[in-house]
Amino acid sequence: MAKRKRLTPPAPDRFDGPAPEVKSMMRPAPIAQVAGEASTVSALRELSDLVRSARDEGRLIETLALDAIEAGYLVRDRLLAPMDEDMQALVESLRARGQQTPVDVVDMGGGRYGLISGLRRLTALTRLFSETGDPRFGRIRARIVVPGDAAEAYRAMVEENEIRAGLSLYERARIVAKAVEAGVFPDSRDALLTLYAAASRAKRSKIKSALAVVEALDGALRFPTAHGERLLLDLSRALEGDAGLADRLRDVLEATPADTPEAEQARLTEALRPVAVPAPAPVVPEVASPEAPSSPPAPAVSAPAPQTPAPAPASPAAKTPLVKPLDAFEPVPGVWIQSQTAPHTGTRVILSGPAVTDGLRQYITTWLRAQARGEL
Repeated sequence: MAKRKRLTPPAPDRFDGPAPEVKSMMRPAPIAQVAGEASTVSALRELSDLVRSARDEGRLIETLALDAIEAGYLVRDRLLAPMDEDMQALVESLRARGQQTPVDVVDMGGGRYGLISGLRRLTALTRLFSETGDPRFGRIRARIVVPGDAAEAYRAMVEENEIRAGLSLYERARIVAKAVEAGVFPDSRDALLTLYAAASRAKRSKIKSALAVVEALDGALRFPTAHGERLLLDLSRALEGDAGLADRLRDVLEATPADTPEAEQARLTEALRPVAVPAPAPVVPEVASPEAPSSPPAPAVSAPAPQTPAPAPASPAAKTPLVKPLDAFEPVPGVWIQSQTAPHTGTRVILSGPAVTDGLRQYITTWLRAQARGEL
């Protein structure tokens, strides 16, 4: 009978090398290990997709270097003053509390980012970093957004500024003109309807009217954002009715540049005065025609002389004196308004008086045309 092999391990003293490795009997089954690895990969993929989705949707805030931001990526709608009161307040807020609201940028590739909105915050941080050299002002918190096209990027910039701090009428009109000039929109109508889709019709009408001022005086005005809507609309109407007014205004503004917004506004108002606000002419009543005798005729019968000489009848060549009608009212000196209503012809308004000039007629005509087009 063959001998069986001995299964008991030999004594320890019979081994010269290290003790054999004893593998654990508790190792997981291969299927459990594969399932665990698959679960880890799936979790990582899900996390990666979540981060990518948040980044694409503008929900992920990153910290970027200031010099990585291209402020001129879009033509800006906001015109920054050298260092106005609002900008100084923003600088001090950032100095004390840091940046609270991120800017919006688009990834241009190569570590460069184009600014969509947040020009004032970028400008304030740049000034602080230049002034202090503090590293915390050398970076900016930003959301990476992915606009569909250039038109959507411009609209995002405009809407963000409209919500946070309303733009002036001049700035609103200027970005319409600049977007068309950059080829983003085919014409001003398309730009206006896209950039200000949420605005009322009246607001878009004012912006459309102010476009004439931007086209005529952009670059010549030193304080364009300081001028109110009324002055800009008056300028627009006057420019429409006078082809040479734009050149005259630029000559006035460039010959003696204004030092303050008030001085510039005064020059514009003065230049508009002959068209927008006609100066009243002095009223000189004509008592008698040139052919009238210098003294009253002698009375036919003996009677006391009249205290007031009777005016001689006017000759056909004499000019009829201007007399204010009894039923007229005078809204401004030298302009009389009468209103007459007839059963079949409706209401008739009559303007008369020494201040009713060709300039006033032209101004009223321009205003009526703008009213008919819905621009007022």
